[in-house]
Formats: sequence, structure tokens, C-alpha cells
Amino acid sequence: MKSVCILLQNHYEFDIRVRRKAETLVAAGYSVDVLALRSPHAQKTYTLNGVRVCSLSLGKQRGSLPRYAFEYVAFFLWALVRLTIRIPWRRYDVIDVNTLPDFLVFAAVFAKWTGAKVILDMHEITPEFYMSKYGITKNSWWVRLLERIEKISFDFADHVITINEPIQDLLAGRGLPPAKSTVITNAADEARFVSYSRSSAADAAAVPGTFVMMYHGTLTKLYGLDLAIEAFAMVHEEMPGAELWILGQGPEVSLLKALVQQRGLGSKVRLVGVILPNEIPAWLSKCDVGILPIRRDVFLEFASPNKLAEYIIMGKAVVISRLKTIRHYFSEDAFAYCAPNDPAELAKQMVRVYGDSGLRARLAARAKREYAPISWNVMKQRYLRLMQDIVVPVRQRAETSPTAETTGLSR
Repeated sequence: MKSVCILLQNHYEFDIRVRRKAETLVAAGYSVDVLALRSPHAQKTYTLNGVRVCSLSLGKQRGSLPRYAFEYVAFFLWALVRLTIRIPWRRYDVIDVNTLPDFLVFAAVFAKWTGAKVILDMHEITPEFYMSKYGITKNSWWVRLLERIEKISFDFADHVITINEPIQDLLAGRGLPPAKSTVITNAADEARFVSYSRSSAADAAAVPGTFVMMYHGTLTKLYGLDLAIEAFAMVHEEMPGAELWILGQGPEVSLLKALVQQRGLGSKVRLVGVILPNEIPAWLSKCDVGILPIRRDVFLEFASPNKLAEYIIMGKAVVISRLKTIRHYFSEDAFAYCAPNDPAELAKQMVRVYGDSGLRARLAARAKREYAPISWNVMKQRYLRLMQDIVVPVRQRAETSPTAETTGLSR
């Protein structure tokens, strides 16, 4: 049986992208281990849907650069030791390393020496992430250092995964050979939404005759929830029965609660709190429109959020910021676009979709058609072909694969 170890400095059960990959591998007959952070109340080791998880209790108390550095180094050392001591008895074929940080890939150094192939899945683009978070300029020594670490990290890997083509092109400009990279988009697993279980909490929250605009995910400044509240405050009187539901937790929750009270929207804006991944489809079934007022900056121009795919699969129209990567994949007819960082234009789009059910249906249908080429059904096969290409020896692959073109290692 082919064996894979996945490294992830995050809580595995809440990282939908990594869970999709791991469970896809298990379904395809791979043995899969994960080294990750331990979430509250989770066990040190556990098995979830056939994936064996070993976790480190480290916490995620990030904010300052020194704290980021401490957490990154601590997890790196733990993963390096844990992975190395497993090598004699696990003999992994592939180590799948998920950023951030980029240098986590070097935790696989001893595994690579024993013959394991190393994949670096670059969830985020690190230099742009820190430029956005801390206002660091592109010409600073810190950004140059991050770009250098990024390059030596993808040079060390046998193959690199990126989440969209604009990021792939950006990294190519920084030295990543195109032939060494594959795009696996942030698509959602359609099967989760076809056969989802009903949620009593979602059912209880729904009120007949209510028009629900919904956001679900981490509550950070990046996703512009304060802009959504400001926009709704401008036009809620024009939208009888309309409500804004905000699902999730994050550093902005206290500020958002205060803003809701300041704008007198306590009866119209609901901050629902944490929703487990398996509950998301039931909640989305209760909404009329998805709201993604993502801010624009050097990092968010490359945003490719999981939640967008989930709205599309559920057949919901989406009001979203007009950003580079989103426009790369979707036309003007797929979403109700608004200018980033502009609550007034966001408010206009809220009113527009509220008053036109036919428009909502047309937007949802067009988005679903344009999403089909990058859906998880397509990405899953691409990921499995990539793993097979890496795992199977060259001579054996030549005997079993009719042409090199079937491996799908390009875009």
C-alpha cells in the first residue's frame, strides 16, 4: 500500500482543503498520516474518516511577528522529529507539506534522503501575506528574505501545488519552473453538499419570509465583514425582511458586535458563532445570497476562498468584490460584483439582488457553469494523477501509461 504523510500547521479537522486531499487518498487506497496542530478538546492522536492524525498542542496565538516565528519554529522542530522517527517503520512514498510556513518543507529532509518524494502545497503566498498583514513594503529586507525562503523551499520540493493560475504565474516569475507546478484550486467536495444532513440549529434560525444574506468563515478584517455591516446599515430599510447572518469566529468578532449595535442592527444582523464543517451545507441551504466583500490589497488580489465554491455548489447567487483571481475564472455575468473596500457599491448590489429573484437565478446558474472546469470532481482526478506520477517508478509508469500527456501535470 502506498503511504503518504501530510504536514499541516493548522487544525486538521477544520482545514477543509487538506481534509479533501487526505480523504481522497484514503478512498484511492493510500495509507495516510497527518501531523498537525491539536484543536481544543481533541485527542493527541485520532483517526478521522480513515486518516490517522497525530497532533501537537501549541495553540494559535498569532499577532506579532515574534509570535509567528515562535509557532513556526516550534511546529517545524516537532514535525521534523516526529516524521524522522517514523521513517524506519512507515517508509512514506510522499510527504505532502502544506504552507504556511514555506520552510516547513524542510521537515521532510530525512524522509527525502530515504527516497520519499516531497510535494509543497503553497496554500498562501508568504511575502504578499506579510505585506498585507503588517504593511511591509515590497522593497524591504524582510520581504526579500521571505522571497528567498520561498524560492529555496520550492527548489527543495519535488513538485509544487498552487491554488490558482495567477499565483502559479506569480511564482513562475520568482523562479518556479512551470513544469514543476500544478494548480489544485480551492474547490469544495460536491458530495458533502449533495448528501448533507439537516441541522436543527439551521432550521431553528430560519424564519419564513426572511431574505438571508450570509457569510461563513473566519472573521478577519481581510474578508470585509465590517464593510458588509456598513453597507447593510445604508439600505436595510429598502429591504423589508432582509437579514445578514455572519457565521464563524475570529479576531474581529468583538468589533463586529460593537458595530452592529452602533448601527442599530441588533435585530437584523446575526453573529451565529462557530459552525462545524459538516453543518455548513445545512446553513447555506437557508440563505438567499452569499456575501464576500473581500478587501483589496497585494495579497487578496490572489484570493481564492473555499466558501465561494460552496455557495456556487449550493446554487446561491454571490455578491463579491471584483478581484484579480476571481475575475480570472469568472465572468461579469457570474456574480454581482462590487468594488472592493466600497460599502456604498456593496449596498447597491445588496438591493439589486434582493429585488430580483430572476437575476439571482441567472447569476447562480452562470457561476455553476463557469465553475465546472475547476470543480473538485476535476481537481480530485488531477491530484490523484499527480500522486500516481510521483509515486510510480518511471519504468513502471512507462509500461502502464500510454502517453505522458495523461498525467495532467500542467494546468
